[in-house]
Amino acid sequence: MAEITQKLVLPETFQGVRDELAGQIGMMWELIKAPLIVPLLRLGVYICLAMSLMLFMERVYMGIVIILVKLFWKKPEKRYHYEPIQDDVELGSSNFPVVLVQIPMYNEREVYKVSIGAACGLSWPSDRLVIQVLDDSTDPAVKQMIELECQRWASKGINIRYQIRETRGGYKAGALKEGLKRSYVKHCEYVVIFDADFRPEPDFLRRAIPFLVHNPEIALVQARWRFVNADECLLTRMQEMSLDYHFTVEQEVGSATHAFFGFNGTAGVWRIAAINDAGGWKDRTTVEDMDLAVRASLKGWKFLYLGELQVKSELPSTFKAFRFQQHRWSCGPANLFRKMVMEIITNKKVNFWKKVYVIYSFFFVRKIIAHMVTFSFYCVVLPLTILIPEVHVPIWGAVYIPSVITILNSVGTPRSIHLLFYWILFENVMSMHRTKATWIGLLGAGRANEWVVTEKLGDSATKNKSGDASKNKTNAKSAPKRLRFKFADRLNTLELGFAAFLFFCGCYDYVHGKHNYFIYLFLQTISFLIAGFGYIGTIIPSS
Repeated sequence: MAEITQKLVLPETFQGVRDELAGQIGMMWELIKAPLIVPLLRLGVYICLAMSLMLFMERVYMGIVIILVKLFWKKPEKRYHYEPIQDDVELGSSNFPVVLVQIPMYNEREVYKVSIGAACGLSWPSDRLVIQVLDDSTDPAVKQMIELECQRWASKGINIRYQIRETRGGYKAGALKEGLKRSYVKHCEYVVIFDADFRPEPDFLRRAIPFLVHNPEIALVQARWRFVNADECLLTRMQEMSLDYHFTVEQEVGSATHAFFGFNGTAGVWRIAAINDAGGWKDRTTVEDMDLAVRASLKGWKFLYLGELQVKSELPSTFKAFRFQQHRWSCGPANLFRKMVMEIITNKKVNFWKKVYVIYSFFFVRKIIAHMVTFSFYCVVLPLTILIPEVHVPIWGAVYIPSVITILNSVGTPRSIHLLFYWILFENVMSMHRTKATWIGLLGAGRANEWVVTEKLGDSATKNKSGDASKNKTNAKSAPKRLRFKFADRLNTLELGFAAFLFFCGCYDYVHGKHNYFIYLFLQTISFLIAGFGYIGTIIPSS
């Protein structure tokens, strides 16, 4: 009887302890919620609403300006003095300026032939063109292949130079800076930079150089990027949508209103005198291109963006490569802003409104606020308000403003309008990494100067997909082991953690909520899960 009583009493005792513990936790939560949690969350809502309004006004402003530019602004050929450089039988090639082409490379096994071939195919007098391959490769086999390719073109009469360094100091900025120090560069007036995956058309120089020749105040002519693998997977399609807005609106507006925009690091022609005047290449951040552009602008130089001059390039097609690229692109501008904001404020050569544009619009709103508000508001604050119903988010802040911003962002890629909703979810996922990188840049933390070269696959992805069946059959036995490794390697714990958080908030809203946010939260959960398991680069979009 005593044993039976003991068996019956013990579970009841544990049940009582559990209930008492839950009651104490609930009481502690109620004690801190009203005086601490609710005010903090309400403050977070106000800050996020303010950031949303700032981003909203910036997008509307640029939308209005781009409409005016398209309807009423003169074309660059009429806005600036422009005369094509003509071939002259009597003068020969002497009326063509000497142009340096720089191609920085790092272990570019898949794309080096394409980029070198495209540069060697430029329609420009061979005695007025110097092609410089800046190879920082650490793989001896790749270095040998690139050097042999340079020798092959040199044997055809192309003035191509293969340059290597002892160390990778300064990364890309260090390579470009070192390249300009060579003795054979002294007589070059302009330098055009192409990353290893860029493929300019033969007439690129003939269309860009005249703007620099006839307008001595212009330091930079920037071309637009086009993407050869945009339709490869959903990941590349999402990138195309974001970058098309950048080129269609942001670069165009900056060029038309203030003759200033961020140099994209490639597919642009610089006046070498302007580079020297601005202090040359610096490696203090991971955005050496933007750094040079801001310093040159503060010296009074003007920039010109040519949207009709387009260069083919490649988008990262793996999620890992894309994450590293976005870290660099988000961390670098924030770090540069931290280092240059006082220099911009105290500068005497540019007017007040250009300073406002560079500090507020170019840096603060686009490079900092845009990343932070997307993640903070829609992935953290809004879900938390579901758990704490005392804090209310107005419908205009939760729905109307983001809807307008999204519609304005979609103008760059009309063909992908049917993917707009998923693009929103994808951008919310990536905003987590961009926000983290932005804070690292603002604080100058450990990874602020981390540089990971974006992996380029060239045509290898297509070749791998269509590999012969016999090879697949031969390797069939080892496939399970490779698959396990790849699956473990592609797991992203941050994304999976936020997927769990959003799923919990969605379930809570479904049971207790009144705003039907659970629909968005469940869809956002799926997006985080896809990214968390690393499958975003394997989804093929519909046309």
